[in-house]
Amino acid sequence: MTYQFLGLDHVQLAAPAQVEEQARSFYSGILGMPEIKKPEKLISRGGVWFQCGIHQVHIGVQDNFVAAVKAHPAFQVERISELRSMLLQRGVEVRDDDARDGAERFYIDDPFGNRLEFIEWSSSYRKDPSI
Repeated sequence: MTYQFLGLDHVQLAAPAQVEEQARSFYSGILGMPEIKKPEKLISRGGVWFQCGIHQVHIGVQDNFVAAVKAHPAFQVERISELRSMLLQRGVEVRDDDARDGAERFYIDDPFGNRLEFIEWSSSYRKDPSI
C-alpha cells in the first residue's frame, strides 16, 4: 500500500444560515474551543471554525438544514466530570450513557440540534479498536 490514513483533520457539522454568533457563543463561549480564522476564499460561504485539540470543528451553513441526531463527533476529554458539571450549571441538557466498558461518556445537543458525544477513557483501560 502506498498511502496511509493519519487520522481526522476536521469534523464538519451543519447549521442553518446566519447562526455564526450563536455557534461562537456555544462552541467557544461554553465549550471553550478557540475560534480559528477561515481561509479568505471560504469566508463568503458562511459558518465558523473552531480548534479542538489537534483537530478542528467546522460549522458550515446548509440550505434546508436538518440536524444530525444519530451521526455525531465524539470528543475525547480529560476530567469529563468537570465538563459535565460546567455544562449542567450553564443549563445544557446532558444525556449520560454507560454502554462502553472502560469509558465515561455523555451526549449533548448543540444549539442547532446536532448530537455531540464527550468521552473519557479510564487510565486502566486500554482502548481496543476491535471493540
